[in-house]
Amino acid sequence: MTLKNINPTKTESWKKLQAHFNEIQSVQMKSLFQKDNNRKENFTLTFDDFTLDFSKNRITEETLQYLLNLANESELQDAIQKYFSGNKINVTEDRAVLHTALRNQNNNTIKVDGEDVMPIVKESLVKINTFSDSVINGAFKGFSGKKITDIVNIGIGGSDLGPRMVVEALHYYKNHLTTHFISNIDGDHVTEVLKNLNPETTLFVIVSKTFTTQETLTNAETVKKWFLSSKFETTTSDIKHNFVAVSTNLPKVKEFGIADKNIFTMWNWVGGRYSLWSAVGLSISLAIGFDNFNTFLKGAFSMDEHFKNTPFEKNIPVTLALLSIWYNNFFDTESEVVIPFTQYLEKLPPFLQQLSMESNGKSVDRNGEKVDYQTGNIIWGNTGTNAQHAFMQLVHQGTKIIPVDFIGFEESLYGLKDHHEKLMANFAAQAQALYTGKTKEEVHLDMKFKGDSDKINQLLPFKIFEGNRPSNSILIKKLTPKNLGVLIALYEHKTFVQGVIWNIYSFDQFGVELGKELANKFLAS
Repeated sequence: MTLKNINPTKTESWKKLQAHFNEIQSVQMKSLFQKDNNRKENFTLTFDDFTLDFSKNRITEETLQYLLNLANESELQDAIQKYFSGNKINVTEDRAVLHTALRNQNNNTIKVDGEDVMPIVKESLVKINTFSDSVINGAFKGFSGKKITDIVNIGIGGSDLGPRMVVEALHYYKNHLTTHFISNIDGDHVTEVLKNLNPETTLFVIVSKTFTTQETLTNAETVKKWFLSSKFETTTSDIKHNFVAVSTNLPKVKEFGIADKNIFTMWNWVGGRYSLWSAVGLSISLAIGFDNFNTFLKGAFSMDEHFKNTPFEKNIPVTLALLSIWYNNFFDTESEVVIPFTQYLEKLPPFLQQLSMESNGKSVDRNGEKVDYQTGNIIWGNTGTNAQHAFMQLVHQGTKIIPVDFIGFEESLYGLKDHHEKLMANFAAQAQALYTGKTKEEVHLDMKFKGDSDKINQLLPFKIFEGNRPSNSILIKKLTPKNLGVLIALYEHKTFVQGVIWNIYSFDQFGVELGKELANKFLAS
């Protein structure tokens, strides 16, 4: 059973949303707060350690109801059921979409082509656990009998960006192993990584579903050549001690020289950008230990359960997706900013770029017809106050409306109270400033108070902030493996909901292929 084909613009809900937009597009959020003393409470959702405050958006209760009606009319509940059940909703590639099975904590059966996949998922987790423990405790040794000190993940796209983001995000929980990542087909970068490594104590993790990806295989061959160079006195038989692979192409992996016991399986019902929950996340388990990796999976599972079972009006991923559609399709905003107020999440914006833009960057609907409405969002961002000193000028005073997701944490990890209070003061202030702005009268009074009366006429227009700029505030108790799992799963499900309502296939990525094809032609010419 596949997803239903429903053009959102032909639904009654869409028509009502358009009429409603025409009425309230210029509404001032200040007036909405003045009319409703409980607006913040009425537009706040909670789940576990998460609180979503979406009160600072250009919406009313009526807007929200129309958006919820759109979700219902788009048969979202039916799509969610198929999403979790192993139906082949990735129609163009004839595949199921079951990254959720990778973190499933229930004992239920999940079938693909009539076969329960949970036994092989659990088997893979046991292997990840056993292998990670052996490397971390020193039982697994390199070719010369020395313990492993460094891990190098070689992959690209979902085989790099997801694990890299999580390892960096959970650096606080890291063990003694040093983790490196090689992805770009840039020989200079590969050389920079290798020049400080000892082949005796380095474990290379090659991650490639097909084991044919040009970037990954080129980098892997370069690393292999370095490993086998005469100065290290290594032989091809030593490869089995220092190289492991995550792939479906077992013959190619063995041909490379990797031992059977060091091969971890992938499955075609998991897309690359959704694969960090699988053995693709081996470098995560090696970096933070399997117990933390498993807690990370459990966090994602808890969000899966929330998304699957919570009514849409209380459902955080559904709410974020509907707000995104409201701005993208009615305000024509086109882009969204994600600003995490922790340096640990520096790689979250580029990770979400891949998750969202590779999934929903489509211009053909599920009927194979060209769409006449916007799909996809341009995702961008940076961390905390770094963003304030860079692009927030555009968000505050530019000509574009750019919705923002602010992500903050109640507690810091190292307990530097002064730093964290200042950081979170900025977290709250940015959302408030976008919403309230600064009026002509306020600027005038402020300049007069500061003794700048002689400059008022000259500078007044430049210091006015229109305000009324939308944002969501996602406040999380603490950055833990569990909560990071929740956060990533939240955005995965948001992306899925958008694709369902836009009537597109979110799980193929044919747009990635054309450049690769042409590159091969250039190389051959």
